[in-house]
Amino acid sequence: MNTYNIKQTDVKKNWILINADGLILGRLATHIAAILRGKNKPIFTPHVDCGDNVIVINAEKVHLTGLKRDNKTYYWHTGYPGGIKSKSASDILDGKFPERVIIKAVQRMLPGGPLSRRQMKNLKVYSGSEHPHQAQQPVIDDFAKQNPKNTRRA
Repeated sequence: MNTYNIKQTDVKKNWILINADGLILGRLATHIAAILRGKNKPIFTPHVDCGDNVIVINAEKVHLTGLKRDNKTYYWHTGYPGGIKSKSASDILDGKFPERVIIKAVQRMLPGGPLSRRQMKNLKVYSGSEHPHQAQQPVIDDFAKQNPKNTRRA
């Protein structure tokens, strides 16, 4: 039995649509990271971009468990001395670009390097329910029904 390594030319990329309304952020991010890497396919090859394209809508309606919405802090540095900045997750989700919370969560679940930067380009996140990718005919992935823990309970 020989090991089969797929080539980049043999990869067939699909488009997957995920509605993030009411989903838990960490569980959603791990699911998206696995799809972007191609780990859900039997042809997974670690050094080839064999994952699918993922469209996430309703990013502002994602939930964080516990007190993470208020206590989780995102840091960045401006590049100047003393230029460390921070924002809480609630400030970002209520702000102008709530999709950045999902982007950062997925980015931090992928291994660092040129391949993961290329795989991140296959992720499209939108804060509203509209997206410009109707021509790609995305397949709807109902992640909420896969496990009852994937959604926030009242």
